[in-house]
Amino acid sequence: MTKQPMTQTLSVTIAETIRYKITIGELTPGQRLSEAALSEELEISRNTLREVFRVLTQEGLLTYAPNKGVFVSVPDMAAIIDIYQVRRLVECDSLRHAYALHPAVQKMKQAICNARVHEQHEDWVGVGTANMQFHTAIVELSDSERLIKLYKNISAELRLAFGHLNDPKILYAPYIDKNQSILELLDKGKNHEAAEALSGYLDLSERTLLAAYKRSQSGYRI
Repeated sequence: MTKQPMTQTLSVTIAETIRYKITIGELTPGQRLSEAALSEELEISRNTLREVFRVLTQEGLLTYAPNKGVFVSVPDMAAIIDIYQVRRLVECDSLRHAYALHPAVQKMKQAICNARVHEQHEDWVGVGTANMQFHTAIVELSDSERLIKLYKNISAELRLAFGHLNDPKILYAPYIDKNQSILELLDKGKNHEAAEALSGYLDLSERTLLAAYKRSQSGYRI
């Protein structure tokens, strides 16, 4: 009777590990996942890994192709629009109701510092990861475990959507200063202004991704 709960707990842990690998860009859109290699790397059985694959496929992070295997998903236009709809609802509301001394504010500051360091080395994947950390911290302002859990999945899908950009600098570079501006507004207690700034920021980010998606479907990318 104890084996099943232990297996379920392991599956949850491994699923979280794979989500994290996607979020930091270690697993990329369209990448085929090898059962043998991944089960060995994660030190789990193939049966457990298949259960994890099933869960992540339901979440839209992985895609199963008959006779080909399991691949990291490539979000389409509908998915991108849906992701940003969720982001506006969750992130903007979190900023409106936040207080400046919340512990997550320090995480926002650290994420900006991390982004600056990566920018100096022109490590745009690293800048992207720091940007994810910034937005995750915004959601943590809500103090809602359910929203934080939801956003972990959204972050992973979002990172996959960024895969439509051949040059991540185009997306990430301008947002370091934008993140700084949002943080400064929050520090001054201007929550509504911070939320409005973020809303405009998300509109621009969404348009950038949708344009990149259309170009990728036309056979050329930036």
